[in-house]
Amino acid sequence: MASSQKPRKRRKDDTPPPKASQTVVPKSKPSTPSPQFPLASFLWPAKKSTSQWVILPLVLMAVGLFRWATGFWGYSGFNTPPMHGDLEAQRHWMEITTHLPMSQWYFHDLQYWGLDYPPLTAYHSWLLGRVGSIIDPSWFALSTSRGIESQLLKVYMRASVLVSEYFVYIPAAIISNRKLGRIRGLTSWESSVALVAILMQPATILIDHAHFQYNTVMLGFTIASISSLLAGRALWGCVFFVAAMCYKQMALYYAPAMFAYLVGICAVQGFNFNRFFSIAVVTIISFAICFAPLLLGSIYDHYRGISALIAKEVPLPPLLAELPIRLNEQSWYFPPLLQLAQSIHRIFPFARGLFEDKVANMWCAIHTAHKLTQYPLGQMQRISTVVTLISILPSTMTISLFPRAELLPWAMASTAWGFYLCSFQVHEKSVLLPLLPMTILLGSDGGLGTEMRAWIGWANMLGVWTLFPLLKRDELRMPYGVLTLLWSYLLGLPPTSLSLYFGRQSSNGELNILTKLVHLGFYVVMIAWHMGEAFVPPPEGKPDLWVVLNVLIGFAGFGVCFIWCNWQLILRSGMMEDYFGDRQRMEAAQKKKKRQ
Repeated sequence: MASSQKPRKRRKDDTPPPKASQTVVPKSKPSTPSPQFPLASFLWPAKKSTSQWVILPLVLMAVGLFRWATGFWGYSGFNTPPMHGDLEAQRHWMEITTHLPMSQWYFHDLQYWGLDYPPLTAYHSWLLGRVGSIIDPSWFALSTSRGIESQLLKVYMRASVLVSEYFVYIPAAIISNRKLGRIRGLTSWESSVALVAILMQPATILIDHAHFQYNTVMLGFTIASISSLLAGRALWGCVFFVAAMCYKQMALYYAPAMFAYLVGICAVQGFNFNRFFSIAVVTIISFAICFAPLLLGSIYDHYRGISALIAKEVPLPPLLAELPIRLNEQSWYFPPLLQLAQSIHRIFPFARGLFEDKVANMWCAIHTAHKLTQYPLGQMQRISTVVTLISILPSTMTISLFPRAELLPWAMASTAWGFYLCSFQVHEKSVLLPLLPMTILLGSDGGLGTEMRAWIGWANMLGVWTLFPLLKRDELRMPYGVLTLLWSYLLGLPPTSLSLYFGRQSSNGELNILTKLVHLGFYVVMIAWHMGEAFVPPPEGKPDLWVVLNVLIGFAGFGVCFIWCNWQLILRSGMMEDYFGDRQRMEAAQKKKKRQ
């Protein structure tokens, strides 16, 4: 922990050592390296003499330009009344948080984009609504501003995403990337190459800056948590992870891996009660701080005579309605209990179906052949819970038995894939969660090498491909094509380059024939799907044919990603060393007998 506070020593030669170099391949002369892929070529002039503090501002300006340019295109719900889409939902939350008493935030007009995210999203909406009201109060006027689509409002909303990302996500990504690189012995130049690849990830840019969301705030808190744990600061890791969960409940995809890791560092080398107690207390206090304004605000509104139930228009939340005892609604403790129960009811929509729209997970894939709607909703909830727990068991057990911080991104990716494939109420956009920890591994040892770049690149290309039906509805084909092909070009991935699978890069033996067949097979299928979807109309009676094929192909590919992440976690944990060591000794003994 102490070493992380020391200033970094300046080195005369900041180039990667030959054994750790991931971004070069030898030419005819071993002493003359060359870039392995275009992104390394762009940053090649800065390899020896340029300071990272010169590169970083250029990188931030470049990735910011792409984000802002993406915002010129359409967004979710543009010109589609009466509900519009995600931009209207976020604007509406700014409207109600700036005009209504805090006790009514989770109760107001639930049929029209009722607030269904945790309190930090509500506070963030309040702040943005206050700032926006200074510019133009009509943007967030109560009730009368619904469906407003002025150009200046669009600029403000787009800018709010960009500023929020530059306050949370990008600083966390920079610090985490540097920390992970130093742990694994990478140079600042290699870390800069990885940073550009991470920040140019197409799926995140398209969902937040085109479709419109604030996912990068939650993802940024998650990266900050990982960075804190890499630095040995477990308590700060807890604070940031609680912030991620209190901003968007989707961060729960990572919670089993995080919980297992924290249990592991407390218990593996003898139970450390002080550490366990500190982690528990800090976690509880962090949750309390996040919910405190909402609960205290409800008590204050009760004191002023303001009811959260809005003249009995909204029934009691199920958590209170099903209690065996009846609470006194006039008591001082009833308003905070009501707020807590209603926020949990809104945050976890158990009353909704098994999945929304068509998403590339297990249940939607099964539903295409066998309709799951014929079964009771409660039964499907229990089945999905059991299947999800089984899917995350290998990764959580591994990270708890081998609690090393550098393994945490692998464990988080594994559990996130398990949740995405098997859990209840999954959205297409949830694919950002497993892709995040995979993508930040580009900044680890071997992250820009042949094998890791091929797998992480393939997962990202497949992930953004499954988002195409959603993006198509928002008229976002052009930014989808540009950002996806640009990222594949920068990292030397198909369809813009086959150098990872054929040629000098593939000759090092890092990619076996099965990996090449799987990856290239999926790339061919994705390209063929795009051609068919663009030029071949679906038959009558099957209007969703191409979307269903997207679901089935995506589910198969994500299943492969899930298996690969779990396998890499197990291999890197050292769990299999004894097995492979015994196997090598047995093979050596057999060869010795044959020689005799």
